[in-house]
Amino acid sequence: MVDYHAANNQNQQYPSGGTYMEQENDWDRDLLLDPAWEKQQRKTFTAWCNSHLRKAGTQIENIEEDFRDGLKLMLLLEVISGERLPKPERGKMRVHKINNVNKALDFIASKGVKLVSIGAEEIVDGNIKMTLGMIWTIILRFAIQDISVEETSAKEGLLLWCQRKTAPYKNVNVQNFHISWKDGLAFNALIHRHRPDLIDYEKLRKDDPVTNLNNAFEVAEKYLDIPKMLDAEDIVNTARPDEKAIMTYVSSFYHAFSGAQKAETAANRICKVLAVNQENEHLMEDYEKLASDLLEWIRRTVPWLENRTPEKTMHEMQQKLEDFRDYRRVHKPPKVQEKCQLEINFNTLQTKLRLNNRPAFMPSEGRMVSDINSAWQHLEGAEKGYEEWLLNEIRRLERLDHLAEKFRQKATIHEGWTAGKESMLTQKDYETASLSEVKALLKKHEAFESDLAAHQDRVEQIAAIAQELNELDYYDSPNVNARCQKICEQWDSLGSLTQSRRESLERTEKQLESIDELYLEYAKRAAPFNNWMEGAMEDLQDMFIVHNIEEIQGLITAHEQFKSTLPEANKEREAIQAIQKEVQNIAQYNGIKLSGSNPYTSITPESIDSKWDKVRQLVPQRDQALQEELERQQSNDHLRRQFANQANIVGPWIQNKMEEIGRISIEMNGTLEDQLTHLRQYEQSIIEYKPNIDQLESNHELIQEALIFDNKYTTYTMEHLRVGWEQLLTTIARTINEIENQILTRDAKGISQEQLHEYRASFNHFDKDHSGTLVAEEFKACLISLGYDVDNDKQKRTGMMDSDDFRALLISTGNSLGDAEFARIMGIVDPNNSGAVTFQAFIDFMSRETTDTDTADQVIASFKILAGDKNYITAEELRRELPHDQADYCIARMVPYSGPDAIPGALDYMSFSTALYGESDL
Repeated sequence: MVDYHAANNQNQQYPSGGTYMEQENDWDRDLLLDPAWEKQQRKTFTAWCNSHLRKAGTQIENIEEDFRDGLKLMLLLEVISGERLPKPERGKMRVHKINNVNKALDFIASKGVKLVSIGAEEIVDGNIKMTLGMIWTIILRFAIQDISVEETSAKEGLLLWCQRKTAPYKNVNVQNFHISWKDGLAFNALIHRHRPDLIDYEKLRKDDPVTNLNNAFEVAEKYLDIPKMLDAEDIVNTARPDEKAIMTYVSSFYHAFSGAQKAETAANRICKVLAVNQENEHLMEDYEKLASDLLEWIRRTVPWLENRTPEKTMHEMQQKLEDFRDYRRVHKPPKVQEKCQLEINFNTLQTKLRLNNRPAFMPSEGRMVSDINSAWQHLEGAEKGYEEWLLNEIRRLERLDHLAEKFRQKATIHEGWTAGKESMLTQKDYETASLSEVKALLKKHEAFESDLAAHQDRVEQIAAIAQELNELDYYDSPNVNARCQKICEQWDSLGSLTQSRRESLERTEKQLESIDELYLEYAKRAAPFNNWMEGAMEDLQDMFIVHNIEEIQGLITAHEQFKSTLPEANKEREAIQAIQKEVQNIAQYNGIKLSGSNPYTSITPESIDSKWDKVRQLVPQRDQALQEELERQQSNDHLRRQFANQANIVGPWIQNKMEEIGRISIEMNGTLEDQLTHLRQYEQSIIEYKPNIDQLESNHELIQEALIFDNKYTTYTMEHLRVGWEQLLTTIARTINEIENQILTRDAKGISQEQLHEYRASFNHFDKDHSGTLVAEEFKACLISLGYDVDNDKQKRTGMMDSDDFRALLISTGNSLGDAEFARIMGIVDPNNSGAVTFQAFIDFMSRETTDTDTADQVIASFKILAGDKNYITAEELRRELPHDQADYCIARMVPYSGPDAIPGALDYMSFSTALYGESDL
């Protein structure tokens, strides 16, 4: 006979080849000889057997005697297994008893237990040690073996279950199945954890173990149908209670609460799924609100930017420009951040949905990311057009103001000249004048006609300016037109009157003699010189507008040329004055009494000198005005250079950073956390560069305030740099979000760092243009390079391959995944049929194909447990098994159950579970 105690250390095997369980190592002969332990086992095992035998209407009194004939042993096995054993032999002879016990032992062996050391003879002979050993083996197989918590062995699983259930209770520290139970608190804690209505745990004292044990045993027997298997004194009075007796007793508690355990597990699974759904719905609501707010802001802003209603004055248009600058500085930057955050939230939400096996989020109509981008492009298009319109309109108003002032100046000069001319032309002084006086009047009229002709050019200029003001839609055009019309009508009237007076004078000319040639020469030379001086004064007072140094230098050069003609003009003035002096000399010499002023002209020597002095005064004033404008243009040129110097640094810096981000996004240096830390440091360095952009904006505002519209020192515009800066911020934020999503995917799917490196290396290898995406053929080659092949729609992972293996695989597979299978994969990674696969979609696919997640079937099974195996569940059951908020969540979304076994208030948990994952999971 083989020693049972030694054989107990061997591993038992299931018939299928799997390990049954590791037998206890402390079942040795010396310990079995301990009468206290034997007593505890006898009492516990007897109670355990009777707890099952009573279901068949019988029991045992003496464990070693009542199993000797094998009949109650076979009956016990039938009760606990639910199977029928061979018909027992009813004879009273020893051989009949041995045969019955062997049938029982054979049945135990058929369940994967090798009873090497136990024979039927020992049981028939009433060997207490062998009988207890056999019963312990039955208890292990049928009461403890199936207990497994987190894939631990039976004993460890039962211990872990006890530790978890009693963890919240003070003075309870379950570390084993002997002394940890001596004070009775652990037994009471197990009951209180599942049935708090049966135990007042706070009244129990650690220093009163007998009371504690009796309380637990009595409550268990009365309310939980667990028979009393030990006496409190047996445990308290033993230094180390029997481990197998305690395990047997505790396993009865485990099985008594197993239904609650299953319900708790099911409820936990459902709570986890519902929490994910609630969080996702919250993220969806946040996305919808943020998208709606952003679209509403764009909707309100675009009409303002598209409004091209011009203002009448330069001040009003400059206020519009200032409002636009406030929009650029204050209102738009937060919206840029919101738009970037919206895309990040959308990507994160889609990642979470994919990781939790949920259908992709489809925003409500008009709120897709593409809709946001389209609306944003419309906004920026309107913004660019609005700025161009503002600047063009300011240029137009500036031009209008200049022309209007020029019109007023020329009109005022002309109106001053024409004052009194009609009265002069209509007088009849020649009718009573002498011959010399008539001739003088005729000569004077000829001088006036010369003067009139000289003024013709000014009248034409006035009319041309008025026409240009009309064409440029000057706001005060009616008054300008009225004034111009009056000048033109007056000019026509002067022409008619002049012609009429000439005809009148010519009729009397035959009767008159020529007047003094000197007067006539004076008049003829004084008139054009006077006109020249008036023209010079007009030019010297003429307003000017220039936009660069070259234009002002051109005006300065013209002015210098004008100044160079002044000596010749002064000689002409002296010559004209000499004529008048000669007249006076002749009259004095010949004793002629002059009647007064020159009869041929109203231009006096005094007026010539006065105007000459005026011209000389205006020259230095013009010098100063031109010099001030030169300084302003030099200042403008400094602003251009200042902006250009910064722009020529910022522009390449932004481009360089964009290229560096592109390189970082395809490199694999360190772990994802290292990459994320590096990217955030990189993002911080970009944010710290913001003062340079702000300074550039300030310089740009100075340029705009100075009305500078070109810059030959740089090819960069502020608009170009703004777009580059916003794109840089968006790109680094998106890159960080991609790494965060990779970490999220890795942690949720259990992907190792090495796998992510493998995926990234393959992806980067086939991303030839570093665009961050793969076209279909590149993606297919990437899958094959990873050893991902499809054969009869079956996926196989073969690991990384060298180049020879890769070529061999291409040849053996025809360089193709199955067309149908590849189409299926492309439908997953590119649901929008864009023709491009992102790295995030790629790793989502690889992790989804190789990991498990909760499914609709699993959630349905969990609800079925809570529903007590019914096809429906009630609101009361949901509120009893789930937290209040999650129960309400389910009740609000479940439709009434309409099956044949429906009752009032029944809810359909199957369709609800399916909806959580989408119809495709069914």
